[in-house]
Amino acid sequence: MTDIATSLPGWRHIYSGKVRNLYEPADTQPGTSQTLLVVATDRISAFDHILDPGIPDKGKILTQLSLWWFERLADEIDVPNHVVSTAVPAEVAGRAMVVKRLNMFPIEAIARGYLTGSGLAEYRKTGEVTGIPLPEGLVDGSKLDPAIFTPSAKAEVGEHDENISFAEMTLRIGESAAEDIREKTLQLYTTAERIAREAGIILADTKVEYGTDENGVITLGDEVLTPDSSRFWDAQAYAPGTSQESFDKQFVRDWLASEASGWDRTTDTAPPELPADVVEKTAERYREAYRRLTGRAFQ
Repeated sequence: MTDIATSLPGWRHIYSGKVRNLYEPADTQPGTSQTLLVVATDRISAFDHILDPGIPDKGKILTQLSLWWFERLADEIDVPNHVVSTAVPAEVAGRAMVVKRLNMFPIEAIARGYLTGSGLAEYRKTGEVTGIPLPEGLVDGSKLDPAIFTPSAKAEVGEHDENISFAEMTLRIGESAAEDIREKTLQLYTTAERIAREAGIILADTKVEYGTDENGVITLGDEVLTPDSSRFWDAQAYAPGTSQESFDKQFVRDWLASEASGWDRTTDTAPPELPADVVEKTAERYREAYRRLTGRAFQ
């Protein structure tokens, strides 16, 4: 379900992002309700572009996996989450949840336990990642011990997120909030990395988002530890210095970056349509991540 109706019984559509649509109760004044309905579509994005077509069942997998992680981590990390209820309209059953309305920080909180992606690219240029010096000689997939916190500044849809230093994050949101978010994110990553490894998956990195609730409490929002927000690698096949077997949307990124796609990232042209085999193989990876982590097949 790539496209979700903007009209749902009892809810008023207020926003559409790269993947999710947001709604507020229709019987409230705009902007006043303390709850929202968040619906995950099957849209997929890469390199800050929304791609076509979507990935079958992706929205349901993201929602169900997030709910599994929220419940699994509730007793292990010292941070509340935004989930209120899964009682949602039938039209979006399985892919939606009712959540607290949060005042979101304009920051993506990223924890990296392995060096890859944009972190690797920055390291190769400067020997650092967001101002954090790293040892010499690291390669793609090198383990970082301890894990590091590397925030980015959220951009508008269609714009590029900006990697920033912790000092810059502090200037933007304040020292207390920045330190709290860093501590919570590294605690979340360390705990989730252990849980994932027990399921045969390496959690290479993950990004999460936070906001404050009506009482000013820093709360975990959006999605958490999904194939959209994390890099999941096959632990058995892990080999530093090579491209890792992954259970996330890296497969789509790799295809877009390959000669087969015919797309030049440096231009303003839209990415090409995803071939059917890329769509299906990506869907298989999402289902496999869900199965390995939760111990049950996605239905």
